[in-house]
Amino acid sequence: MPRVAKSKSEKIMFYGTGRRKQAIARVRLMDGKGNILINGKTIDEYFGTDILKVIVRQPLNATNTLDKYDVVCKVVGGGFTGQAGAIRHGISRALLKANGEYKLTLKRAGFLTRDPRMKERKKYGLKKARKAPQFSKR
Repeated sequence: MPRVAKSKSEKIMFYGTGRRKQAIARVRLMDGKGNILINGKTIDEYFGTDILKVIVRQPLNATNTLDKYDVVCKVVGGGFTGQAGAIRHGISRALLKANGEYKLTLKRAGFLTRDPRMKERKKYGLKKARKAPQFSKR
């Protein structure tokens, strides 16, 4: 549900929650010039590699709204790759609330589907999920 502006200074915001692996991103989308803030830092300060920046901007590029919205998000948990995927998922969900016409574009690109792959649990008798201790016949 979009947040309704009570005064002219208050902006309308669209919310989206994205998840990937252990990362959870809470995304706010509002009218602006395309600035992306992640945990109080710009996208260039937060993500070191260009690939992660491209992943975050994919839904905005797909819907041609890169210069239309400002993105502010808080992300916790996981590593940088999981966080980038979670932010992408959250931005996609927020864009869907902003304009329902983007659904076909975002769904075809696979941005609305939550990636179900998770870390496999460690089993007893093994060192990790599948790594067994070294075996010696004698």
